Amino acid sequence: MINRVRRLRKERLMTLEVLAERSGVTKSYLSKVERGQSVPSIAVCASLAKALEVPLDSLFAEADELGEVTVTRAAERQALTSPDEPGTRYEGMALDAGTKGMTPFMLYPPLDDNPVPFRDHPGEEFVFVHQGQAELILPSRTITLDPGDCAYFKATTPHKLRSLGTRRATVLLLVSSDYDTPDDARPPHPRLP
Repeated sequence: MINRVRRLRKERLMTLEVLAERSGVTKSYLSKVERGQSVPSIAVCASLAKALEVPLDSLFAEADELGEVTVTRAAERQALTSPDEPGTRYEGMALDAGTKGMTPFMLYPPLDDNPVPFRDHPGEEFVFVHQGQAELILPSRTITLDPGDCAYFKATTPHKLRSLGTRRATVLLLVSSDYDTPDDARPPHPRLP
């Protein structure tokens, strides 16, 4: 991702200052991201993608034409954060699927929510607890999610996740693209066969 942010910024003839201003990220932090000294959160990535006017997934993989099917085996997930990360750990899935309306991740929330600040960003999120137990923490309430439980919400709502128990939970996260059209102009939901 490091070189992709820099490459996309330079392709658009943007300075660090311009991208920092458009994304709401400080110039010094952006410089650290481009040099690989810091790994941005999904919320920061969403802000960078919007400022660069690219789909979120293009920060993680080359966005070519979408193929019919993209398979990511469990052993092929790309770690987007260090295994020593005290905050949320992320693994990318279907990163080489090209342009898409949602970006999937496996995430492993920390046991302590203190190192994780509230995040908000354009778009919507869907979280599904695969293993363990997690808490979705919003400013107005906290929701406990057990294995098989899920939550869907507007990502503009400040939010964070933490694992409950003694081991990190395994959570599927889907981040949708931000819609530039009003709700009534969105395409209808697809019907099941």
